Amino acid sequence: MLKIVIFGTGNLAKHLYTAFLKADDVDVVQVIGRNVKELQHFSEYSNISNDFDAITDADVYVIAVKDDAIGEVSKYLSNKKGIVAHTSGAIDMNTLQSVKKGVFYPLQTFTKDKEVDFSNIPICIEADHEKSLNTLKSLAMSISKNVHQIDSEQRKKLHLAAVFVNNFTNCLYSIGEELCLEEGLSFDLLKPLIMETAHKIQTMSPQEAQTGPARRNDIKSMEGHLELLNKKEHITLYKLLSQAIKQAHEKEL
Repeated sequence: MLKIVIFGTGNLAKHLYTAFLKADDVDVVQVIGRNVKELQHFSEYSNISNDFDAITDADVYVIAVKDDAIGEVSKYLSNKKGIVAHTSGAIDMNTLQSVKKGVFYPLQTFTKDKEVDFSNIPICIEADHEKSLNTLKSLAMSISKNVHQIDSEQRKKLHLAAVFVNNFTNCLYSIGEELCLEEGLSFDLLKPLIMETAHKIQTMSPQEAQTGPARRNDIKSMEGHLELLNKKEHITLYKLLSQAIKQAHEKEL
């Protein structure tokens, strides 16, 4: 039975907590956080505390806080014998100020009150010693079938890729919704298109799946689109993305 302590009370901490509660070989012995109100979410099955000087001994300490707080939180664990692992995609493992260092990075977007199935979520792990790596692998496999050993540099690039495919894409969804609403149209009209694009890249590369006026170098259509846009930032985005698509497919045009 792996004993773990979770630091943090945000979306990721809550989702991890829920997943670990379902695991047979994991015992969440404590949750530490500064937000007393949010700590109550964890109180039914685990000890809770906002005192960082009263941390329970554990096999793994999972730091699920904002990136800029990871180093500071790890200071409280500098003398602990357990593995200290942060959950960030962008922060180097050596930011941790502890004897045993590791990373436990679930590659997924987490939203409040939106349940996720951890069984297929990629969990990227890293550790400074083989024994610690094996422990983190066991912890990851207790909630997911999709576990990968990835070093800090690989993880930073993977996190960057995730920003492009998730955060930036969602921003474009917002623009699409705004354009629909301007004409009294429902964003639901675009959802089958969004889903089909997502389904296509399950069986073919994004490069192969690319369609649209920029892919065809349909200048007349693109000029018409630009005339319909009212915001400078939308015009800039349209031009930049269209140019990127054209350059990616210029040999085919």
